[in-house]
Amino acid sequence: MKGREWYQEHDVAETYEDKRFSRGGRYIDRREKKAALEALSPVDGRRILEVACGTGRFTTALAARGADIVGVDISEAMLEQGRVKARATGVEESVEFMQADAGGLPFPDDHFDSVFAMRFFHLAPDPEGFMSELRRVASEQVFFDTFKRYSARSIYNWALPMGSRLYSEREVRELVVGADLRLVDASHDFVVPYGFYRQVPGWLAGPFRALDATVGRSPAGSRLASVSYWNTRVPG
Repeated sequence: MKGREWYQEHDVAETYEDKRFSRGGRYIDRREKKAALEALSPVDGRRILEVACGTGRFTTALAARGADIVGVDISEAMLEQGRVKARATGVEESVEFMQADAGGLPFPDDHFDSVFAMRFFHLAPDPEGFMSELRRVASEQVFFDTFKRYSARSIYNWALPMGSRLYSEREVRELVVGADLRLVDASHDFVVPYGFYRQVPGWLAGPFRALDATVGRSPAGSRLASVSYWNTRVPG
């Protein structure tokens, strides 16, 4: 996977959330959690898999809402942070963290009701293979996000330490169809790309986010957005 060595470094895992979801990055965290929770709800009693769970931001939030959830990641350092978070929030009995490669998930077919992956496909060297694997272990739903090719995201993409794969809408729809999934909903957000929010304090990010959301609701919003959220279902 692109950027695998960088992603697995212990110092990256220890500072991952502080660098990305503090200051203006809080607006990114809120929007991503809102997208995932809306797509996956209701979660109480459902068996859910998070692929590329990282430090457990979503995993622990869903466990707190009653999900029976497993989080997998290639980085043991990230998983360690997730276990700490689960203990701190009192959900360690409802969540399991496992080291695994998304290209070969250690679960039988149709094992989970829902499978989701956030901040994952921009790192994937084989998106078709990974999507097929997510579909294989899901009995009902696959939810994921992508960064858009034709957006402001491309302006600073070259500066990221691991690079970033960007997708057109056509490419995502082909991924979905190729994995035998049915697209039921798509939403788009963040005309101003993530990198800006992470660099500015919250007091400055707030007005920009309000303007960003206003533009996003306009007729041109979906075309200008840099992030897309895709909700798909298993046919049948």
